[in-house]
Amino acid sequence: MWLVAGLGNPGKKYERNRHNIGFRVVEEFARARGYPAWKDKLGAETTSGAVGAHKLVLAKPQQFMNLSGHAVQQLARFHAVEVANIIVVHDEVDLELGVVRVKQGGGHGGHNGLRSIIDQLASAEFTRVRVGVGRDPNKPAGAKGDTAGWVLSDFPSAQAETVDAMISTGCDAVAAIVELGVVPAMNRYNNRSKPPAA
Repeated sequence: MWLVAGLGNPGKKYERNRHNIGFRVVEEFARARGYPAWKDKLGAETTSGAVGAHKLVLAKPQQFMNLSGHAVQQLARFHAVEVANIIVVHDEVDLELGVVRVKQGGGHGGHNGLRSIIDQLASAEFTRVRVGVGRDPNKPAGAKGDTAGWVLSDFPSAQAETVDAMISTGCDAVAAIVELGVVPAMNRYNNRSKPPAA
């Protein structure tokens, strides 16, 4: 059994934000595979299905980003999912728009959703699908800018095609982790060249 948690904030006003790309990846993953309708469970919206012989529970924590870990921990305990079989899909400002990378373990890098999950699981050894949203191009490189303002704003419509492709790649990365394992998935996605500029 695998638990795949996409991170975001609940509510209409957040749904197109950069910070909600994790929600959008798991939503598309479920839609493309014909999984059942999402239902409320243990502080998250969840659905379930399979990839090959592997069973998956998909989750969208509904307690806001900085409390995401509560639902992830409760769902992992309820479904008896080991930390090694938890995948977290999240936005990543340190990757350019369109880039998707797979990572196992590591710190939270200032991401409040990851921070909460690490705290609640008492472990950082889950797998991450890092979905690049880039940094504000109007801020000088390396500047301490308003990251919260950037990730809580929407992708511009001109980037819609790139965002859709990135969501599709994120879905493929989740499937690869489940079917092939983390290391083969890392080899497949982490060696890809950067996408063309949007």
